[in-house]
Amino acid sequence: MSNYSPAMSLRLIKSRRLNLIAATPELIRQDIDGRESLSEALGVTIPKSWPPDLYGPQAMQFALTQLGDVSEQGWSFWYLLTSGDAANLVGICGFKGRPDEAGSVEIGYSILNPYQCMGYATEAVARLVGWAFSHNNVNEVCAETLPHLIQSIRVLEKNGFEYTGAGSETGVIRYAITRSNLN
Repeated sequence: MSNYSPAMSLRLIKSRRLNLIAATPELIRQDIDGRESLSEALGVTIPKSWPPDLYGPQAMQFALTQLGDVSEQGWSFWYLLTSGDAANLVGICGFKGRPDEAGSVEIGYSILNPYQCMGYATEAVARLVGWAFSHNNVNEVCAETLPHLIQSIRVLEKNGFEYTGAGSETGVIRYAITRSNLN
């Protein structure tokens, strides 16, 4: 069973199989310190393959800087923990910051290889999209990916995202869901 509790003042979102815990500066520092430190902080097993693809020291440092502003909590990374007595850290999901002036926020996600193709990314994205749209200033949640990352595209499509064209970098494509497209 995980050691986190509401008394720890961590932001928590629950889904059917996951507990999503919003990153804090303390959690990011423990993540930077290594698996053992993060495992102790979260009270869960941290697989040896941690961190997942696209979430390494540079992303951790970005999050630590971002979370220097307490209002950014929730608009950064969320740790994805399986629920239950034998909880495991399976991946990370989150936003690249607060919504911009147009009300658009970008989401990203990465699941450890042993936990891929099990629906965890789809479940986490669904909960975070709902969380984002619970804020009145969010009109769109978008994501960018590479066209050959079929699993990533399927996660987006299962959550109602639609292809919107080229992304912000060469070779990247963009998907989005708007408030008006919510079912």
